[in-house]
Amino acid sequence: MEWFQALTTLALGGLFGGILAFSALFAPLVFTKLPMEQAGPFIRAVFPWYYLYVIVFGFLSAISAGLSGGGFWVLFPSALVGLASVYTRQILMLQINELRDRELAGDKAAGAEFNTKHRLSVIINSVQLLVAGATLVYWAWN
Repeated sequence: MEWFQALTTLALGGLFGGILAFSALFAPLVFTKLPMEQAGPFIRAVFPWYYLYVIVFGFLSAISAGLSGGGFWVLFPSALVGLASVYTRQILMLQINELRDRELAGDKAAGAEFNTKHRLSVIINSVQLLVAGATLVYWAWN
């Protein structure tokens, strides 16, 4: 039981810390330090790995919380963060990439739709950050 509690703490910390570091440090630095012609393709190559990281740590947090008796208020939000990343990685990201390619090829309508879907991905990521942080705090205090 104690081993799973320690694993839950580490997994939740990795989940929250990974999302925070990517969102607040890594992605902004890529776009401020690299020319746009390099930043776009680079971040596009990184995103599948970022989402895979969030998927793994989300589900690891959920599973270890379940095995440690962490309860619904740790298991459910952790699994939800993981599931949201499955959707974002497997569906939304592919749509965003395709729309961006069309926009760069001159399709103005694709540009507007790209902006909408990109905004959705940012909102999802922000909610994931808040949920992971709140879950980590809840876990630490209970």
